[in-house]
Amino acid sequence: MKHIRGPQVYDYGYHQITTIDDKIHNSLMDFAILKLKDGEVFSEEQMLERAYLLISGNMTFEWENESVTVDRPNCFDYDPWVLHVANGVKVTFKAHGDVEIVIQRTTNERTFPSKLYTPEECRSENRGAGTMREASTRIVRTVFDYSNAPYSNLVLGEVIGYPGKWSSYPPHWHPQPEIYFYKFNPENGYGFAELGEDVVKTHQNSTVFITEKETHPQTTAPGYALWYLWVIRHLDGDPYITPTFVPEHLWVTESENEAKMWPPEK
Repeated sequence: MKHIRGPQVYDYGYHQITTIDDKIHNSLMDFAILKLKDGEVFSEEQMLERAYLLISGNMTFEWENESVTVDRPNCFDYDPWVLHVANGVKVTFKAHGDVEIVIQRTTNERTFPSKLYTPEECRSENRGAGTMREASTRIVRTVFDYSNAPYSNLVLGEVIGYPGKWSSYPPHWHPQPEIYFYKFNPENGYGFAELGEDVVKTHQNSTVFITEKETHPQTTAPGYALWYLWVIRHLDGDPYITPTFVPEHLWVTESENEAKMWPPEK
C-alpha cells in the first residue's frame, strides 16, 4: 500500500524511506533512518532545512563551531535530542556505540540560527488524562512547531502510547502532509493506524504516510508500548497550527462526569 512502508530491519548505514519529490507518498519531505556503529562518522551539507532526531545511542553532534556529546538510552523513557539547521549548514555525527537517528529534510529558503533542542526543552504532556476512563491517555512530546519555530517548514514531535490504549484521538485531520515512524516495546509488538476509512497494521520500523487529509488515530495491542515520531510539513501560506477534529466524536473529551459511557460507573 502507498500509505505504509515496512516493517523492515534497518542495518547499519543510511536508509532513504521517501524523498521530497516522491509522487507516490507526496509528503514534500525527505525522510530517512541513519544507523551508525561505534566510531563511524556521518557528514552532510545540503541546501535544505533539516532536523535530526536521536532515537537512541551516545553520539556527538557537530555543526558550525559547536560540538555537543549527547546520550539517549532509549526513546520510551527519555525525551529527545534534536538538531535543527537551515539550508547550507554542514553537520557531522560521531557515534560512540550503536546510534540510530531519524532525518527529515524539506525546502525552505529562509535562514535561521541552528539549534540543538535538549530533552529539557521538549514540551511533554499527558494528553487524554481524566477522560474516556484513560483509554486514550498518552505522552505527547513536541520538540518544535509554529509557536516556537515559525521560520521552519516542519513540525516535529513524538508520542508514547501505553499498552492497549489509543492516541491521536479523537479523530482529526489536517491538509498538511505528515509522516509517522514506529517503535514497539517489546519489539515484536504491533498496532493499527486509521487512515480515513482504511486501517493498516503497524510494526517495529513501520512508516505511515498521512498525505490525503485522512483522520489518523492510532492504537497499540495490549502488552505493547508504542513510540512514534511525527513530522508535519507546513504548506506554503497554510502552516500547521491546530488540526480539525471530527465533531461527532468530540463528546469523548468531556470530563468523566459529563461523558456518559457504557457500562455506567458503579
